[in-house]
Amino acid sequence: MSKSGEKAGRRRWLRAAASAAMAAAGMLKLRAALAAGTLPPGIAQIKGDVRINGKPAERGQRVNPGDVIITGKGAELVFVAEKDAFLVRGNSRVEYGALPVKGVVNTLRVLTGALLSVFESGRRNEIQTVTATIGIRGTGIYVEAEVRRTYACTCYGEAVLTPVDEPQSAETVRTKQHDQPRFIYGKGMPRMLEAAPVVNHTDLELQMLEALVGRKPPFAPRLY
Repeated sequence: MSKSGEKAGRRRWLRAAASAAMAAAGMLKLRAALAAGTLPPGIAQIKGDVRINGKPAERGQRVNPGDVIITGKGAELVFVAEKDAFLVRGNSRVEYGALPVKGVVNTLRVLTGALLSVFESGRRNEIQTVTATIGIRGTGIYVEAEVRRTYACTCYGEAVLTPVDEPQSAETVRTKQHDQPRFIYGKGMPRMLEAAPVVNHTDLELQMLEALVGRKPPFAPRLY
Protein backbone atom coordinates (compact mmCIF):
# COMPACT_ATOMS: atom_id res chain seq x y z
CA MET A 1 0.00 0.00 0.00
CA SER A 2 1.23 3.51 -0.85
CA LYS A 3 1.92 6.12 1.84
CA SER A 4 -1.12 8.12 0.71
CA GLY A 5 -3.25 4.97 0.98
CA GLU A 6 -1.92 4.26 4.45
CA LYS A 7 -2.69 7.83 5.55
CA ALA A 8 -6.24 7.64 4.16
CA GLY A 9 -6.78 4.31 5.91
CA ARG A 10 -5.52 5.74 9.19
CA ARG A 11 -7.83 8.75 8.87
CA ARG A 12 -10.81 6.46 8.31
CA TRP A 13 -9.82 4.38 11.34
CA LEU A 14 -9.44 7.49 13.50
CA ARG A 15 -12.86 8.80 12.42
CA ALA A 16 -14.46 5.44 13.22
CA ALA A 17 -12.71 5.30 16.60
CA ALA A 18 -13.82 8.84 17.44
CA SER A 19 -17.42 8.03 16.53
CA ALA A 20 -17.36 4.90 18.72
CA ALA A 21 -15.86 6.88 21.60
CA MET A 22 -18.61 9.52 21.35
CA ALA A 23 -21.32 6.85 21.38
CA ALA A 24 -19.74 5.19 24.43
CA ALA A 25 -19.49 8.54 26.23
CA GLY A 26 -23.17 9.21 25.58
CA MET A 27 -24.14 5.84 27.03
CA LEU A 28 -21.99 6.45 30.12
CA LYS A 29 -23.73 9.79 30.71
CA LEU A 30 -27.14 8.12 30.49
CA ARG A 31 -26.07 5.39 32.92
CA ALA A 32 -24.72 7.98 35.35
CA ALA A 33 -28.01 9.89 35.21
CA LEU A 34 -29.96 6.71 35.86
CA ALA A 35 -27.77 5.84 38.84
CA ALA A 36 -28.23 9.33 40.27
CA GLY A 37 -31.97 9.27 39.69
CA THR A 38 -31.75 12.50 37.71
CA LEU A 39 -32.87 11.36 34.27
CA PRO A 40 -35.90 13.41 33.18
CA PRO A 41 -38.92 11.74 31.52
CA GLY A 42 -39.34 11.95 27.76
CA ILE A 43 -36.26 12.76 25.72
CA ALA A 44 -33.10 11.39 27.33
CA GLN A 45 -30.50 12.28 24.72
CA ILE A 46 -30.25 14.48 21.63
CA LYS A 47 -27.40 14.66 19.14
CA GLY A 48 -27.43 16.94 16.12
CA ASP A 49 -30.51 18.35 14.39
CA VAL A 50 -33.64 16.71 15.82
CA ARG A 51 -37.10 18.19 15.32
CA ILE A 52 -40.49 17.25 16.68
CA ASN A 53 -43.45 18.67 14.78
CA GLY A 54 -41.01 20.99 13.02
CA LYS A 55 -39.53 22.50 16.21
CA PRO A 56 -36.10 21.71 17.72
CA ALA A 57 -36.37 18.90 20.28
CA GLU A 58 -35.38 19.60 23.89
CA ARG A 59 -34.03 17.29 26.57
CA GLY A 60 -36.82 16.16 28.89
CA GLN A 61 -39.54 16.94 26.34
CA ARG A 62 -42.27 14.32 26.17
CA VAL A 63 -43.02 12.59 22.88
CA ASN A 64 -46.80 12.33 22.51
CA PRO A 65 -49.12 10.38 20.20
CA GLY A 66 -49.28 12.08 16.82
CA ASP A 67 -45.84 13.65 17.09
CA VAL A 68 -43.61 13.58 14.00
CA ILE A 69 -39.88 13.11 14.64
CA ILE A 70 -37.36 14.16 11.99
CA THR A 71 -33.60 13.74 12.46
CA GLY A 72 -30.88 15.26 10.31
CA LYS A 73 -27.71 13.68 8.99
CA GLY A 74 -25.64 12.18 11.81
CA ALA A 75 -28.31 13.09 14.38
CA GLU A 76 -29.73 10.81 17.07
CA LEU A 77 -32.64 10.86 19.51
CA VAL A 78 -33.21 8.67 22.57
CA PHE A 79 -36.56 8.91 24.33
CA VAL A 80 -38.86 7.05 26.72
CA ALA A 81 -42.63 6.80 26.40
CA GLU A 82 -44.41 4.95 29.22
CA LYS A 83 -42.54 1.61 29.57
CA ASP A 84 -41.01 1.65 26.08
CA ALA A 85 -37.73 3.23 24.94
CA PHE A 86 -36.51 4.26 21.50
CA LEU A 87 -33.38 5.30 19.62
CA VAL A 88 -33.97 7.14 16.34
CA ARG A 89 -31.00 7.28 13.95
CA GLY A 90 -30.08 10.15 11.64
CA ASN A 91 -31.95 10.89 8.40
CA SER A 92 -35.15 9.44 9.83
CA ARG A 93 -38.82 10.38 9.84
CA VAL A 94 -40.89 8.60 12.49
CA GLU A 95 -44.55 9.21 13.29
CA TYR A 96 -45.14 8.23 16.90
CA GLY A 97 -48.56 6.93 17.90
CA ALA A 98 -49.91 7.37 14.38
CA LEU A 99 -52.90 5.57 12.84
CA PRO A 100 -54.22 3.63 15.86
CA VAL A 101 -55.23 0.03 15.10
CA LYS A 102 -57.81 -1.97 17.05
CA GLY A 103 -56.15 -4.00 19.81
CA VAL A 104 -52.79 -2.22 19.35
CA VAL A 105 -51.47 -0.07 22.22
CA ASN A 106 -49.15 1.99 20.05
CA THR A 107 -48.33 2.30 16.35
CA LEU A 108 -45.15 3.86 14.97
CA ARG A 109 -44.64 4.66 11.31
CA VAL A 110 -41.00 4.62 10.18
CA LEU A 111 -41.18 6.36 6.80
CA THR A 112 -37.42 6.71 6.34
CA GLY A 113 -34.33 5.93 8.39
CA ALA A 114 -33.86 3.63 11.36
CA LEU A 115 -35.39 2.94 14.78
CA LEU A 116 -34.22 0.73 17.65
CA SER A 117 -36.99 -0.03 20.17
CA VAL A 118 -37.61 -1.99 23.37
CA PHE A 119 -41.21 -2.64 24.37
CA GLU A 120 -42.87 -3.66 27.63
CA SER A 121 -43.93 -7.31 27.74
CA GLY A 122 -47.57 -8.20 27.26
CA ARG A 123 -48.72 -5.16 25.26
CA ARG A 124 -49.29 -5.30 21.53
CA ASN A 125 -47.47 -2.63 19.52
CA GLU A 126 -46.95 -2.19 15.80
CA ILE A 127 -44.29 -0.68 13.55
CA GLN A 128 -45.29 0.24 10.01
CA THR A 129 -43.03 0.97 7.03
CA VAL A 130 -43.70 1.32 3.31
CA THR A 131 -43.23 -2.43 2.75
CA ALA A 132 -43.97 -4.03 6.15
CA THR A 133 -46.23 -4.19 9.17
CA ILE A 134 -44.50 -5.58 12.24
CA GLY A 135 -46.60 -6.75 15.19
CA ILE A 136 -44.74 -6.73 18.50
CA ARG A 137 -45.44 -7.94 22.02
CA GLY A 138 -42.62 -7.32 24.50
CA THR A 139 -39.70 -7.28 22.08
CA GLY A 140 -36.44 -5.57 21.27
CA ILE A 141 -36.42 -4.77 17.56
CA TYR A 142 -34.35 -2.77 15.07
CA VAL A 143 -35.91 -1.49 11.84
CA GLU A 144 -34.44 0.29 8.81
CA ALA A 145 -36.92 1.63 6.27
CA GLU A 146 -36.13 2.02 2.58
CA VAL A 147 -38.44 2.65 -0.37
CA ARG A 148 -38.41 -0.94 -1.66
CA ARG A 149 -37.52 -2.96 1.42
CA THR A 150 -37.49 -2.99 5.20
CA TYR A 151 -34.76 -4.46 7.39
CA ALA A 152 -36.09 -5.92 10.64
CA CYS A 153 -34.01 -7.62 13.32
CA THR A 154 -36.10 -9.06 16.13
CA CYS A 155 -33.31 -8.77 18.70
CA TYR A 156 -35.25 -10.86 21.23
CA GLY A 157 -38.84 -11.84 21.79
CA GLU A 158 -41.55 -12.34 19.18
CA ALA A 159 -42.66 -10.35 16.16
CA VAL A 160 -45.01 -10.99 13.26
CA LEU A 161 -43.48 -9.70 10.01
CA THR A 162 -46.10 -9.01 7.34
CA PRO A 163 -45.28 -7.77 3.82
CA VAL A 164 -47.73 -5.00 2.93
CA ASP A 165 -48.08 -6.26 -0.65
CA GLU A 166 -48.47 -9.94 0.24
CA PRO A 167 -49.98 -10.37 3.72
CA GLN A 168 -50.39 -14.13 3.25
CA SER A 169 -46.57 -14.44 3.39
CA ALA A 170 -46.43 -13.21 6.99
CA GLU A 171 -43.86 -14.86 9.23
CA THR A 172 -43.78 -15.13 13.03
CA VAL A 173 -40.23 -14.77 14.32
CA ARG A 174 -39.17 -15.86 17.82
CA THR A 175 -35.59 -15.11 18.80
CA LYS A 176 -33.29 -14.98 21.81
CA GLN A 177 -30.43 -12.83 20.47
CA HIS A 178 -30.61 -11.51 16.90
CA ASP A 179 -31.29 -15.01 15.55
CA GLN A 180 -33.48 -14.25 12.52
CA PRO A 181 -33.03 -10.82 10.90
CA ARG A 182 -35.13 -10.34 7.77
CA PHE A 183 -35.47 -8.18 4.68
CA ILE A 184 -39.14 -7.53 3.87
CA TYR A 185 -39.69 -6.45 0.27
CA GLY A 186 -42.33 -4.63 -1.71
CA LYS A 187 -44.18 -6.10 -4.69
CA GLY A 188 -42.27 -7.32 -7.71
CA MET A 189 -39.72 -9.44 -5.80
CA PRO A 190 -39.63 -13.23 -6.13
CA ARG A 191 -39.52 -13.59 -2.32
CA MET A 192 -41.19 -11.16 0.06
CA LEU A 193 -39.09 -12.15 3.07
CA GLU A 194 -35.42 -13.08 3.03
CA ALA A 195 -32.77 -13.86 5.64
CA ALA A 196 -30.49 -10.91 6.46
CA PRO A 197 -27.33 -10.28 8.54
CA VAL A 198 -27.16 -8.42 11.86
CA VAL A 199 -26.27 -4.80 10.97
CA ASN A 200 -26.10 -1.28 12.42
CA HIS A 201 -27.20 -1.90 16.02
CA THR A 202 -25.56 -3.30 19.15
CA ASP A 203 -26.34 -5.10 22.38
CA LEU A 204 -24.90 -2.14 24.30
CA GLU A 205 -27.55 0.10 22.76
CA LEU A 206 -30.25 -2.37 23.74
CA GLN A 207 -28.84 -2.48 27.27
CA MET A 208 -28.96 1.31 27.44
CA LEU A 209 -32.58 1.49 26.25
CA GLU A 210 -33.76 -1.24 28.63
CA ALA A 211 -31.97 0.48 31.53
CA LEU A 212 -33.97 3.64 30.84
CA VAL A 213 -37.15 1.73 31.70
CA GLY A 214 -35.65 -0.33 34.53
CA ARG A 215 -35.09 -3.58 32.67
CA LYS A 216 -32.28 -5.68 31.22
CA PRO A 217 -32.08 -7.57 27.90
CA PRO A 218 -32.55 -11.34 28.37
CA PHE A 219 -29.02 -12.21 27.24
CA ALA A 220 -25.32 -11.63 27.86
CA PRO A 221 -24.25 -8.79 25.55
CA ARG A 222 -22.04 -9.42 22.53
CA LEU A 223 -19.63 -6.90 21.08
CA TYR A 224 -20.03 -6.53 17.30
